[in-house]
Amino acid sequence: MSVQEQLVDGDELADLLGEFVIGREEHLNAPAFVIRPDEVQDVLSVLRGEAGFDHLSCLTAQQYEDRYESIYHLKKYDDPRQEVSVVVPTAIDEPRSQTAEPVYTTANWHEREAYDLVGIEYDGHPDMRRILLPETWQGHPLSLDYDQDRPQVVALEEHQNPLLEDHVGGDSDTVFINIGPHHPATHGVLHLETVLDGEQVLDVEPDIGYLHRCEEQMAQSGNYRHEIMPYPDRWDYTANMTNEWAYARAIEDLADIDVPDYAKVLRTLGVELSRMAGHFLALGTFALDVYGDFTAIFQYAFRDREKAQNVLEDLTGQRMMFNYFRIGGVIWDLPEPREEFFDKTMDFVDELPQALEEYHDLLTNNEIFQLRCVGTGVLEPDVAKQYGVTGPVARGSGVDYDIRRDDPYGYYDRLDWDVVTEPGCDNFSRVLVRLREVEQSARIVEQCVNILDDWPEDDRELQSNVPRTLKPPMDAETYRAVEAAKGELGVYIRSDNTSKPARFKIRSPCFHNLSALPEMANGEYVPDLIASLGSLDIVLGSVDR
Repeated sequence: MSVQEQLVDGDELADLLGEFVIGREEHLNAPAFVIRPDEVQDVLSVLRGEAGFDHLSCLTAQQYEDRYESIYHLKKYDDPRQEVSVVVPTAIDEPRSQTAEPVYTTANWHEREAYDLVGIEYDGHPDMRRILLPETWQGHPLSLDYDQDRPQVVALEEHQNPLLEDHVGGDSDTVFINIGPHHPATHGVLHLETVLDGEQVLDVEPDIGYLHRCEEQMAQSGNYRHEIMPYPDRWDYTANMTNEWAYARAIEDLADIDVPDYAKVLRTLGVELSRMAGHFLALGTFALDVYGDFTAIFQYAFRDREKAQNVLEDLTGQRMMFNYFRIGGVIWDLPEPREEFFDKTMDFVDELPQALEEYHDLLTNNEIFQLRCVGTGVLEPDVAKQYGVTGPVARGSGVDYDIRRDDPYGYYDRLDWDVVTEPGCDNFSRVLVRLREVEQSARIVEQCVNILDDWPEDDRELQSNVPRTLKPPMDAETYRAVEAAKGELGVYIRSDNTSKPARFKIRSPCFHNLSALPEMANGEYVPDLIASLGSLDIVLGSVDR
């Protein structure tokens, strides 16, 4: 069965929370407790301090006919299978609840997004402004009464003309500078509002929302069976096959659909090739950011990324938007002749050790690269956890967290591979993690090839039997996550017994990782800020979703 056994004793948590609990729900992934909107901090403090839930994985905000609702999805970094949901209903005429930011710093951006898109206000929040849309925007796009035909006028005083002459105010020794949104080092349309004292960064605030993709709204307007799966490839489009698994895992849980073992191996093979392609792109662009190396490392990285893309093209028929997953399995088997595909894949894997030596010679052993990266962009483990940081960014801070191992799915728990961590907490450690993860992905790919080569021909089941129209039960809810190249990528779905989701929420690793940039950059110099941003490996299509 696809529904995961809950490892958390809901009755024990109910006893721990006592009178804070005013109701109980059963989400498919975790016990859920309904609490009062003015007791959020007390409840979360108990769950974090006494029960060990140190990871605010996601916040889902939504509106019903009679109420608004915030759901705090909590996990443990030591064991993400231990989950609990905290449900906070608020009145339909005054959607307000207490902020969670003093308990989990990552709630800052979460709650700003919830306010922006749904309309819930969080009392005590340190910066209750919109985060994706202009402050002058009228209405909240995911609320039930939103008028999408209402004209929107952005006042000039709210968004001043960037071509105005610079001015100096008073006796200030600081200068305000805009970095981006149209600058290659911002990795997309990201705007960094930066305060400098000379070249030293006193404060930096990431300004997102220039590329809002409306992916959640589009998913909510598509049916589960056919119309949603093409969208996930477009979230993080640099290592995107994992995105398909995030949606597949959530809906397969919600609809109680099994996946054949043979299809699990094919999924694992494709996703690890995609992970390597993403890491190569991250390494190449990072080298370009920190010391302008376009002709060597950048081209080497694209050389190896192209090799991974060639194998993926043979497997899926596409070079970028793969659309290879289907609910309950995959769309088709390996290309024929299979031996040629295996040979091509193994040639790529066999060439990787020498290629990685070249990266170390040109990159990690380069004195300029070391001076730019060692000891810069420091993110301590406890701070990383406060911001909900995951993936290579967290593992580069020594946080031993990988959903493939800690909350197994696919074929990962039957393969031999290691989770990579580095203790340095700096830009250099994050590069080392990605290089070493390419080695681990190659190990996984090699094992998948051997397994597929030996698989009996009459037992190659690609998909389980899935109903033509999926209609999960009324008010069934789940949150499921996978380990993407950039960290924890999760999907929350609430069903209403129709063929389309009532609520579809995407938990983006890039969103969380980017929110930690001020912790890494404040007190550093401008070139260090650029290096720290590059080390996060963000994709704005995933940040803005």
